[in-house]
This record gives sequence, C-alpha cells and structure tokens, in this order.
Amino acid sequence: MQTPQMLETARVAKDTDLLGSWMPVPGLGQLPCNAYLIKSKQPVLVDTGIAALATPFMDSLEKQIDLDDLRWIWITHMDPDHIGNLNAILAKAPKARVVTNYLGMGKMGLLGLPQERAYLINPGQHLDVGDRQILALRPPTYDAPETCALFDTRSRAFFCADSFGVVQQTQTDTAEAIDVEALYQGMSLWNSVDTPWLAMSDAQRLNQALDAVHRLQADVILGSHLQPARGIVERLTEGVRRSREAPNFVGPDQKALEAMMTATMAEAA
Repeated sequence: MQTPQMLETARVAKDTDLLGSWMPVPGLGQLPCNAYLIKSKQPVLVDTGIAALATPFMDSLEKQIDLDDLRWIWITHMDPDHIGNLNAILAKAPKARVVTNYLGMGKMGLLGLPQERAYLINPGQHLDVGDRQILALRPPTYDAPETCALFDTRSRAFFCADSFGVVQQTQTDTAEAIDVEALYQGMSLWNSVDTPWLAMSDAQRLNQALDAVHRLQADVILGSHLQPARGIVERLTEGVRRSREAPNFVGPDQKALEAMMTATMAEAA
C-alpha cells in the first residue's frame, strides 16, 4: 500500500464509531491512523484524521452526524495526523469547541487555529457531555507534552492517543488478532520513533503509569495508531516495557530515500 486508505466506519464501543485509516510508512510497513465519534447527548469527535484523506474523511463523518450538532472536538495533541481536518470541521460545526489544555491552545494559536474556540481541561478533570462524564487522562506514553487522553465513563472506552501504537505489516480489524511477536516488534519500532525517551525512562515510574491503565478496567482500548483492543491490556503494557530496550531509530538519509523511491516507482511500472 503506497497511499493512505480510508476504511469503512465501524462501531467499536457503545455509542462510538471508528473513523479509521491506514498510512504507509515507507520501508517499514503501515500504521493505523484513527479518529472516533462518540454519539453522546453532546457528540464528541476524538481527533480529526489526516489531511491527505480530507474528502473521504469528511464524507464519512457527515454520514454519521450533522456537523451542526457536533459539540466537542477532543484533540489528543496537535500533531498533523490528529488535526488534519480540524479547520474544515470547525467551519462546518459552529457549536463545536476544541477540548485541549493550555499548551494545546497555545499551539492552536501558533498554527493559526482559532484559540477562542478552545475549551481547556487538565488530567483528572471531567467533561460533562450530557449523558456521561469524559475523564481527561495523561496516557502512559506520548510524543507531545500537551497530549490528553480520555476515558468514557459510560462505554468504558479508553482513548489512549499515541500510546500502544503498532507499525504493522498486515492489516487486521482488531489488535488481539495481531500475532504476539509481531505486536511486540511493531510496538518497539513505533516507540523507537514516537517516544525515544522511553529508553531513558525510570522503570518504576513507567510501571506506575502502566499500572494506572490496568486500574481503569477499560472494556476496550481505542488508540490513534492501534486497532480496537479488547482483553489484551497485559499484552499491550508488556509491549511498552519491552520497547525500553529497543534500539534507537535511525531513518534513511537522502541517498537511501532516493533508492527507496526508485524501487517503488519500478514496482509500480
């Protein structure tokens, strides 16, 4: 797969739909890139997909909800694969506010996004969306300091942002369908790129952060870069622990990149 691919919308938890896609990672594999729509009394969109899939993403979203009814856009962090369609959604969803924190609001300003549409929340606080409370959490791993994960107290879904991401060779519908060793290898690769600080982390403090995930007793873990995961929290947390030992990621230089591009074009010819 050489170009991003949008998936069919799927129900992955109570009142919760996956707006999923796959992104190629040249030379390494492919990576899920997910957004979610919580159909609560005050609907919540979790992240906004990648700009490269703007048309199919917006089409899928608008089949699920009238954007005039969207109330909240929870941005886990301000990376491009999480805010790719934020401007387009804000333009069509006049009642929606962006849930973030003080640093995230600052990044919104630096990106030219409307800071006045922000609603600030910190880990440990709740957002009342009418028929449930959404708990803001610091996930165990992250690549941006403003990252804020969330836990839906009604569906018991844990939206873990970039935590537990997996670079993969084969697409599956669920995380538990991934071969265990392939899961660990893909998590180690992902974390060597996304959270290289893990190698320098204190093992005890990392274990405390991972233990907090167990204490949530989530029915499903919904990651930005992971298929829906049920019943494998121990497997996922073990994958993060193993990632501390992963070698540092060194990407291709210009010469290697040009060789990869040449090979890709030759295959396509």
